[in-house]
Amino acid sequence: MAQKCVHQGCGKVYTDEDEVCRYHPGPPVFHEGQKGWKCCKPRVLTFEEFMSIEPCTEGKHSTTDFPPKIEKKEADVAPAANHENLPPPPPRAPISVAQAVPPPPPVVEESDNDEEGIEIPDGRVCRRKACGAAYKKGASREGETCVHHPGVPIFHEGSKGYSCCKRRVLEFDQFMKIEGCKTKPRHLFVGSGKQDAAAQDKKTAAASAGEELLDTIRSDFYQTPASVIASFFLKKINKEAAKVVFGEREILLDLPTTDVPLPKRYKTKVPLFGAIDVAKSSYKIMGTKLEVTLVKADGSSWPVLRSDDRPTGEILQVGRAGTVQ
Repeated sequence: MAQKCVHQGCGKVYTDEDEVCRYHPGPPVFHEGQKGWKCCKPRVLTFEEFMSIEPCTEGKHSTTDFPPKIEKKEADVAPAANHENLPPPPPRAPISVAQAVPPPPPVVEESDNDEEGIEIPDGRVCRRKACGAAYKKGASREGETCVHHPGVPIFHEGSKGYSCCKRRVLEFDQFMKIEGCKTKPRHLFVGSGKQDAAAQDKKTAAASAGEELLDTIRSDFYQTPASVIASFFLKKINKEAAKVVFGEREILLDLPTTDVPLPKRYKTKVPLFGAIDVAKSSYKIMGTKLEVTLVKADGSSWPVLRSDDRPTGEILQVGRAGTVQ
């Protein structure tokens, strides 16, 4: 009889009890916007990337060994009271918009069905959220159904669920067990294959350039009534080669390092929560991070730094709110 494994990172529907199970034995860790597992090192920014982190442990499937509870860490931000008497940061030279940095690669559009002729790796799990079905090489795909969530995960005030349906739970392991609310006649294992190809091309290009391409780095921010001060933590940034370009609602970053023998590079576009004054905004490269000062265009409070982050309900602010002249 088919059963669904409850191991974190697996979630496969299986019939063979001796089949190898690949899973995460540690709890999930969400810290300062980053997401990952305590048992291994990868850290990512989006929930989709978090769900795609390769499991680090092998064992046997189980329907009873529930995972430990989610681990949360307090953000390493000093309380506002410690900053009340600090003078405002000295003015810094704004970056010229003409100092262009190449934009990040475009988003890869994927098919919602597996295209004919593309090889599917054995054991590949369906990409749709909460499905968990695994492809078995040589097995017939006739009569398969994909029960999944087409919406996005929503974590709000302790409750967890999906935007496509109403059910909400409190624990992370309960969230992982919420059954899909939509059904499709076929699973989605590889789509058009563009996503896999794009990931491989990215790794190949970085290797040929003799550098390690970073997917994510740690960041945090605080704000005053007039500005948002954001830090992107990366050691040994090459000041001569680094590029930072401010847009009205985004920042383009290209940050190579001087690491030897293999330099690193972090290259991304940061969509901002609010509009900024490009001419007055500035940045500074330090030994362990890039610090940017974003001058607000309208003086409103920012609940988050990025427009694609979900507001937490907390406002990190130094000083008293006021009207920007």
